[in-house]
Amino acid sequence: MTKPNFEVTPNTWEFLKDPMIKPTGFREYDARWKYPDEINLPGMTALGLGIGTQMRKHGLDPVIAVGNDYRDYSLAIKQALVIGLIQAGIQVKDIGPCITPMAYFSQFHLDAPAVAMVTASHNPNGWTGVKMGFQRPLTHGPDEMSELKDIVLEGKGEAAPGGSYEIVDGVFDAYMDDLVGDFKMTRKLKVVCATGNGTASAFGPELFERIGVEVVPSHNRLDYTFPHYNPNPEAMEMLHDMSDSVKASGADFALGFDGDGDRCGVVDDEGEEIFADKMGVIMARDLAKLYPGSTFVADVKSTGLFASDPELKKYGIKADYWKTGHSHMKRRVHALGALAGFEKSGHYFLAGDIGRGYDDGMRVAVEICKLMDRNPDMKMSDLRKALPKTWSTPTMSPYCADTEKYAVLDRLVEKLIAKGEAGDSFAGKAIKEVVTVNGARVILENGSWGLVRASSNTPNLVVVIESSESEEEMRAIFEEIDAVIRTEPLVGDYDQKI
Repeated sequence: MTKPNFEVTPNTWEFLKDPMIKPTGFREYDARWKYPDEINLPGMTALGLGIGTQMRKHGLDPVIAVGNDYRDYSLAIKQALVIGLIQAGIQVKDIGPCITPMAYFSQFHLDAPAVAMVTASHNPNGWTGVKMGFQRPLTHGPDEMSELKDIVLEGKGEAAPGGSYEIVDGVFDAYMDDLVGDFKMTRKLKVVCATGNGTASAFGPELFERIGVEVVPSHNRLDYTFPHYNPNPEAMEMLHDMSDSVKASGADFALGFDGDGDRCGVVDDEGEEIFADKMGVIMARDLAKLYPGSTFVADVKSTGLFASDPELKKYGIKADYWKTGHSHMKRRVHALGALAGFEKSGHYFLAGDIGRGYDDGMRVAVEICKLMDRNPDMKMSDLRKALPKTWSTPTMSPYCADTEKYAVLDRLVEKLIAKGEAGDSFAGKAIKEVVTVNGARVILENGSWGLVRASSNTPNLVVVIESSESEEEMRAIFEEIDAVIRTEPLVGDYDQKI
């Protein structure tokens, strides 16, 4: 295999025949590029050859399940990837168009040691990428991505005999049957199913109908132009639309799914957004009664309530805060034998008796319906209001170039650790500890906290603040964190601020 060209120039002779790949597309836990600005089809074939070579290097049986999301160019991307996998001597089992968790499920269903899902996740049209994994239910983390990047960009992909291609039918029905099992609602439930015209449109409405939920449709027609908004349940545009649908229909709540169906967003019966970390606490409270003494993993952007909520303490729940990112979280849940993991962005990792450990927006939807069935006298807003009150910011992202952000973050972490060691206070409260598993989470003596970390996917830092006391304290903590960030001239403007 020849080394790919790192400069991508569409509409040239070279673009037609030579692999072109921009190196920045290899991220911490998956691969994402703008197409065709950052990768061409021969580049995707080179990636397929690289994944196949990596499989052989790890001693895997040469079998992989492959799927693609519903975008107009995803099929061509997948076919280019498949050519490379076959070149590497891999037996490809093509499960067709699907959401990402169905691809993860197919690894179990088909007993395939590897999976590659062609998707840009919730990124807007124009993006493509691949989520891949070798050790179910895990996906590639930084080490595996670094190894793959080296194989592909250094031209180390190796052809091998024995490659084949097979279209596999029936995975959709097996996946849906697995989600539903023998569960049927015993209370009446009316739910807005918001899919933003994305791939989850082929799954969500049918899933709710199967479990006996009345569906209020919201942009459930498959349309890869995304005519209303980009399906991303962390974006206020989608959440506000879900809220409007709840108010107009009198629904019990709304569930919204991102472009590849591995995330779930929630809006309650009053039209209030419940961010995924708070929804995670609601679910953890319910599950704690069924599985006392369990461990729950939360990412460092999530609420401190997993550790401080009296209701969870009552059932002996152990909280573990870990690195943001679907691969990091999956690995941590798996390593600790945790019952579930919750990420503020809307990835939920349900394991043990309630899931297989991978992130699946549809599985979460079923579990939320089960939760409501177990609490027949409660509305979603009742469950939200029963939580201890905290004041938290949305995710705020000041610009910092991809090439600079990790060095900048290292210096910021050092400065924040130094403040803690010097006995400094934030917003008038003593710093209790600075957690550094992923950036720096400065925790105050009253449980309030402020976080700064580097974004895994974009040229940004990420800032999140939560106060257990007041909006004023939340703003004061932000001012303290921002003052430290402003000591770094390479950090630019925020995308949004409180």
